[in-house]
Amino acid sequence: MRVFTCYFCSGPVYPGHGIMFVRNDSKVFRFCRSKCHKNFKMKRNPRKVAWTKSYRKAHGKEMVYDKALAVSAARRNVPVRYDRNVVATTLTAMKRSADIHAKRERMFFKKRLSGKKSQQLAEARKLIGQNVPQFAEKETVEEQSGEPQEAQVVSDEEYAMDEEPAEAVKVPVAATKKRKNKKSRGEGAMDMD
Repeated sequence: MRVFTCYFCSGPVYPGHGIMFVRNDSKVFRFCRSKCHKNFKMKRNPRKVAWTKSYRKAHGKEMVYDKALAVSAARRNVPVRYDRNVVATTLTAMKRSADIHAKRERMFFKKRLSGKKSQQLAEARKLIGQNVPQFAEKETVEEQSGEPQEAQVVSDEEYAMDEEPAEAVKVPVAATKKRKNKKSRGEGAMDMD
């Protein structure tokens, strides 16, 4: 089973799925869904469309190059005589390279998202700066009263007396109308005489 990659979004195209477009110069383009095919026909650049992998790699959202994967791809098409030790070391190396790649990817995303906190703090400061009058009103109320008010301790019994019993509120439920068969009413059905 061969899994192709989509020409536009670089997603997987499984057998029996997607669209294959063959140009007049016999170049084959495979697309995972009609969305990719339509964008290709509109001559859009995948590097400028935000949901494609090429955009994510071009804008630093995903890792572009990983040396751990390059090592495993170095000797791909060279036939080697079967040896149990070579197979065992290859399997351990494959697992190790996958672990290294996953660790590097985690570090990449952690590093990429680390600047988000400082950005959020800057946005919060900007928001407070824009809405100074709202915060100033609260401060003036506290200044007029003098000292900040102390919290009053109220027992459970007094609290229960202060509360009024809540009235039962009817929540309207969306009435679901059953569809009536048009044929039974005779509106849409042909009359057969």
